[in-house]
Amino acid sequence: MKFPFLRHAKSDKSNGSSPAVNSIQPSGFGAFGGVYTPSILTILGVIMYLRFGWVLGQVGLTQTLIIVTLSNSITFLTSLSICAIATAQVVRAGGAYYMISRSLGIESGGAVGIPLYFAQAISVALYTIGFAESLTLTFPQLNVKIVALVTTVLVAIIAMTSADLAIKAQYFIMAAIALSLFSLLFGHPIEATPLDLETASNIPKVGFWTVFAVFFPAVTGIMAGVNMSGDLRDPVKSIPTGTLAAVITGYVIYMIIPIILIFQAENASLLADPLVMQRIALWGPAILLGVWGATLSSALGSILGAPRILQALARDGILPPGLKFLGTGNGETDEPRIATGATLGFVLIAVAVGDLNVIAPILSMFFLTTYLVLNLAAGIEGFLRSPSFRPTFRVHWFWSFLGVVGCLGVMFLIDAVATVMAAVIVFGVYIWLERRELESAWGDARQGIWMALVRAGILQISYTPDAKNWRPHILVFSGAPPSAGI
Repeated sequence: MKFPFLRHAKSDKSNGSSPAVNSIQPSGFGAFGGVYTPSILTILGVIMYLRFGWVLGQVGLTQTLIIVTLSNSITFLTSLSICAIATAQVVRAGGAYYMISRSLGIESGGAVGIPLYFAQAISVALYTIGFAESLTLTFPQLNVKIVALVTTVLVAIIAMTSADLAIKAQYFIMAAIALSLFSLLFGHPIEATPLDLETASNIPKVGFWTVFAVFFPAVTGIMAGVNMSGDLRDPVKSIPTGTLAAVITGYVIYMIIPIILIFQAENASLLADPLVMQRIALWGPAILLGVWGATLSSALGSILGAPRILQALARDGILPPGLKFLGTGNGETDEPRIATGATLGFVLIAVAVGDLNVIAPILSMFFLTTYLVLNLAAGIEGFLRSPSFRPTFRVHWFWSFLGVVGCLGVMFLIDAVATVMAAVIVFGVYIWLERRELESAWGDARQGIWMALVRAGILQISYTPDAKNWRPHILVFSGAPPSAGI
């Protein structure tokens, strides 16, 4: 049967109804390898190694634990919304974009998905440049830009070869991070050096919310696992289990680290030395391995996620028709090799430019915007009680809307200007997609909202007729029922 009204966003590999999709078997990643591992490795990142001491030195132990708890609360609420959406529908490739587009409509999904793709892609450049800079601190003879370019190519080759190979590589990185944490746990006290005292005296004191804004990106790694949705054996089970496990693990580790640091180092050392953990650790080089592992794992997670978002955008017809080839998949596991190659070219340009500090805050806003919209989608669907929205993981709509408020508040706390710029870009993409009059083959929350309003209006109509409100109801006879085809 043909549906001529589906002009752009056809169901070929986007809504799960196509034989082409059903014939492609996922690579079979479970909750641990496909969701938990990339998520926890992105959460335990550079900020944990290089900024945790500064956070503790600025606000003390009690306020640090409050910052950790408040930050993780927002991430946890977003995780609950992700679990609700993931267990209420069949989740295909595209991660957060797929969830948003199937809940709030193709325009909303594209408005968030396109900026999210660029943010995810440029994040690869940020992480590889960060890796190169940390490596050159130990080996000064190396060139930062060359190391970053080579690292980017190698990371992309791993991702392009196979998602399975990339996940296996992340297991070794996880081992390096675990080694660094154990080395820190069994470390020894250190004393502040004269350089620490001098440097700390020149570091300005900042307030609670400034410190909060610096720390918050440390807990925003859950998208790394969600973006692997198309490669999971059972996304409905794996996404909730892996995501919640990663958030809880990250929270426990982040609550333990400041307690270790406060008893092992003086405040001056915490403020002055970004690598204070290396001095405390039982084996100092383990911390360097952790820093390098954190940057490489984050780069791997981003290079795995970005092409899958691009592939889903192309298949849904959101990208211009000339870019439809980016939706091509390769092999039995539907690997997005063409999209990965295109992403690699874009990332290499970003690495060659080198200075990404100006756009880094806007990238963080795109990630937070995704969290906000995911919470909004779950909240609207839960509030409307749409018949099609029946998640097995039930979350009250209040908690999702609380996540919306939390994300919006954090965005303005981190950078109000970047928040406004991100909002302008998202709305601009939304208007562009709306003018293209894309049509989708799936129902979304907009139809649910209209249905809820119509239903509420009908129920409010009085059954007592009144002449003032009477309207004619026209009945047209079209002929005998048999000839009318009834």
